Amino acid sequence: MSSSKPVSSENILGQKYDRCLADFLVKTGVGFSVGVVASVILFKRRTFPIALSTGFGAGAAYADCDRSFNPARIPGTRIIPASSSVSPVVPAEPDHKHQL
Repeated sequence: MSSSKPVSSENILGQKYDRCLADFLVKTGVGFSVGVVASVILFKRRTFPIALSTGFGAGAAYADCDRSFNPARIPGTRIIPASSSVSPVVPAEPDHKHQL
């Protein structure tokens, strides 16, 4: 019988920041690498593909981090009040069903 220790909000926030920073570094690095390859192969060693793809990577990481901190921005989710016994974030049900 092991009792699970409650996780503090500071630890949850720290984990989210760590995940966001790691995601930012990975996506920006991949964007930079794709930009270098595109610059060398396709664009006669111009710099704009490097800046553009690095910006795309940073923007994608920012969007993911924003969704991590504010789940209400995820399309198709709704926030249920804390007084309910259901989990706080659930996918929204579509109002109509598609018929083929």
